[in-house]
Amino acid sequence: MNTSCQTLADWVEQVASHTRPEKIHWCDGSENEYRGLIDLMLADETLLELDQRNWPGCYLHRSDPSDVARVEHLTFICTPEEADAGPNNNWMAPEEAHRKTDELFAGCMQGRTLYVIPYCMGPIDSPYSRCGVEITDSPYVVANMRIMTRMGTAALRRIEQDDSFVKGLHSTGDLDPDKRFIMHFPEELTIKSIGSGYGGNALLGKKCHALRIASYQARYEGWLAEHMLILGLQDPTGRIRYIAAAFPSQCGKTNLAMLVPPAELDGWRVWTVGDDIAWLHPGDDGRLYAINPEAGFFGVVPGTAPDTNLNAYEMIRRDTIFTNVGVTADNEPWWEGRAENKPALDWKGQPMSGDSPAAHPNSRFTVSARQNKGYTPLMDDPRGVPISAIVFGGRRRELAPLVYQARDWEHGVLVGASVASETTAAAAGQVGVVRRDPMAMKPFCGYNFADYWGHWLETGKRLSSPPEVFHVNWFRRDESGRFLWPGFGENLRVLSWILDRCENGADAVDTPIGMTPAAGALNTDGADVSAADMEALLHIDRAGWRQEMQQIGEYFDTYGERLPAVLRQRQQKILGELG
Repeated sequence: MNTSCQTLADWVEQVASHTRPEKIHWCDGSENEYRGLIDLMLADETLLELDQRNWPGCYLHRSDPSDVARVEHLTFICTPEEADAGPNNNWMAPEEAHRKTDELFAGCMQGRTLYVIPYCMGPIDSPYSRCGVEITDSPYVVANMRIMTRMGTAALRRIEQDDSFVKGLHSTGDLDPDKRFIMHFPEELTIKSIGSGYGGNALLGKKCHALRIASYQARYEGWLAEHMLILGLQDPTGRIRYIAAAFPSQCGKTNLAMLVPPAELDGWRVWTVGDDIAWLHPGDDGRLYAINPEAGFFGVVPGTAPDTNLNAYEMIRRDTIFTNVGVTADNEPWWEGRAENKPALDWKGQPMSGDSPAAHPNSRFTVSARQNKGYTPLMDDPRGVPISAIVFGGRRRELAPLVYQARDWEHGVLVGASVASETTAAAAGQVGVVRRDPMAMKPFCGYNFADYWGHWLETGKRLSSPPEVFHVNWFRRDESGRFLWPGFGENLRVLSWILDRCENGADAVDTPIGMTPAAGALNTDGADVSAADMEALLHIDRAGWRQEMQQIGEYFDTYGERLPAVLRQRQQKILGELG
């Protein structure tokens, strides 16, 4: 036995007996262990070495072409009662889910190594952190988990101290899409994932634990587990305030999290506390505090360039695992948006031909957060950071204005609950379809959305100084398809107005959907945006919004009597104000 935690030791023995691996390896998280895993994968070509002179410590992984994104239709929440999973989730009875997966796990690790990965989501010494153990037969998963979590001996010591952990069992199986399942058992704090090696399906500390299981834990423990970045904004006076922002995948989260201020906004600095997931806890002072449970970034590569995300572009030039990008003739990684060089091979390893992309649209980089120029030691502060504003957003070509502010916490929950966005390549399926994605948690909430919104409302009651709530839309276009807002670093102008609004320091106009910037209140000096564009960006189409609010009401209908009454009341009130 490699641990004093009997529950863990017994579980590892049980899994090994069922999966029948050739050997068992308990991960310690050391550099030597990581180096050994890299060498192992280079030998069997699970990884390919990139140009080490210009891209030191960088490697490429090519996944199976059928295994390149989250598979929401094969992802299940397994609760005794279907209603507890809600219409927002695929449901399967726990007994059936265990039977299906256990049949697939039987003997699946023969000839392979079973890796035991103890990990901590959040700073090791934070009372807000939670631990887990992932068992996997994939060295690629181990290497990525080392980057993405606090993994190894220190995490194991905390597990032994707390005698509590989330159980995650994973195997790539034979990568047959017909034998692929990602099962979550919230009441058992257990995850079973088989048949996929893709990050969101295989790195079980990430979406599976840190959102689906953690959101269930948070409901009963009195906190929030959210699909949010955490950003520190330092103004020219040196004052730093923090925001948490929720966006569906591929809607600019990583770019915003690593925002580089435009030259015209001299004196501002941006600190990245987290780029994807936030765990939010009510503090003793009545404010909401956030920690980032992750230790690295698993970001979308295409579009990453010096003029879009300089920090990310520089960060991934060393010690990075790339997944499904193209390769140049001189063995450098290449993706759409990278201006230098040109691709010779696509993400499948085939010679480039025609207009096919070099990198898969959902190709990824995995890299330590400490390599980001915007890294702040507060990312490792066990107390977390106080949140001044919560920002929701999505990808909408029309309707949603550049920014608006909710009137209060209840209205803010309605704003978050009614977020809609155009789908992207981060999930399997059709791209460009507008769907409801409340709080950007549609694929990640581990229980019924109606109960989740109720939990948000109850959390607000515990806060004497709750964050202000906003909605943004960087993606509004004109009739010709041109983006009206320049985006990227210029988004700081909107964030500056948001921070001022948190202290009633910026002018706003009251509209039926919320408060929008008054004329001239948003600083556009030096920005490539005309007065006409600004007017269009902030325009409220009452007829369009009446239809939107009616559709929100119809969406709420799908949750029946479990829907918090106050959300229906606020929706109806806005509908009435729209005339």
